[in-house]
Amino acid sequence: MRAMPTYSYACTECSKAFDIVQKMTDDALTECPGCHGRLKKVYGTVGVTFKGEGFYRTDSRSGPPAGGSEGGSGGSSSSD
Repeated sequence: MRAMPTYSYACTECSKAFDIVQKMTDDALTECPGCHGRLKKVYGTVGVTFKGEGFYRTDSRSGPPAGGSEGGSGGSSSSD
């Protein structure tokens, strides 16, 4: 079963606002079910919010900058 999008509408006459689940192929509603006034679609903010760490490379981090090597490169190797 596929999820259908929810659309928000507001009446220009009585200011009634409501949400309705419709297929993307359905025609937009044009008449208020209460007063039969004209409806307009209401567009809100983006419905996805990313929270937490690791979404962007530029996220602030509390440790040392990436790419730096700690410890010396003067390790000794012995061959017997």
